[in-house]
Amino acid sequence: MSAPGSEFPDLPPTLKVERHGALAVLTLNRANKRNALDDPTVAGIETFFGAVPEDIRAVVLAGDGDHFCAGLDLAELTELDTVAGVAHSSFWHRVFDRIEFGSVPVVAVLQGAVVGGGLELAAATHVRVAERTAFYALPEPSRGIYVGGGGSVRLPPLIGTARVMDMMLTGRTLSAEEGHALGLTQYLVDKGEGLAKGLELAQRIAGNAPFTNFAVMHVLPRIANGDPAAGYVTEALAAAIAQGNEEAKARLKAFLEKRAPKVARS
Repeated sequence: MSAPGSEFPDLPPTLKVERHGALAVLTLNRANKRNALDDPTVAGIETFFGAVPEDIRAVVLAGDGDHFCAGLDLAELTELDTVAGVAHSSFWHRVFDRIEFGSVPVVAVLQGAVVGGGLELAAATHVRVAERTAFYALPEPSRGIYVGGGGSVRLPPLIGTARVMDMMLTGRTLSAEEGHALGLTQYLVDKGEGLAKGLELAQRIAGNAPFTNFAVMHVLPRIANGDPAAGYVTEALAAAIAQGNEEAKARLKAFLEKRAPKVARS
């Protein structure tokens, strides 16, 4: 592990970044506020994902302390009129899109509060690991507001529109186990084990061919949300590009020559 240096962009003190070989760990560093997101922090997230070093192959996104993220710092909304509110939400959309459709896969490590904008932030990542302390909520309606960080778009495909409506209308909180069973997370681990699991998964991801990771991040979700006929064509093109890559040819040759491991149960 190495400390941040000139290779990473300057970030606000509410964020910290460390290198672990080909991995970067970006940590929300506002534990006294349960890592609530203020505008400088969101802008820092945009800065980071807009300038990830080329040799970083995957990112782990974590929260300092007992909580991943308690959502939007509500002080940010008190002076916004309707026009400014639209601009503010659009700002979050742009930043979270930079995570979902960026240059590197992102693994989120979730513990404690994953609430409101924190859940929206987690939903923009590609793989989510939850510790058993995690809990999920969308309390915006009880505050007289509505989700503004892409939750209307990203959460229904994960758990269903009816469940998102339930969480928002009734204030229902999901436990780590409930969220995992519904599809909010792909991995569930005991308290204190999230970061190690996140790094393990990110290391596996970093070992994939770069174009394959790009296709999974950028092509797969668009195929899933589009017309099936167009999806088949897009898939065929992506497959042809991938298998024509010299790195892919070398990997396939290694497998055929029994120099690469076979798939086995985890």
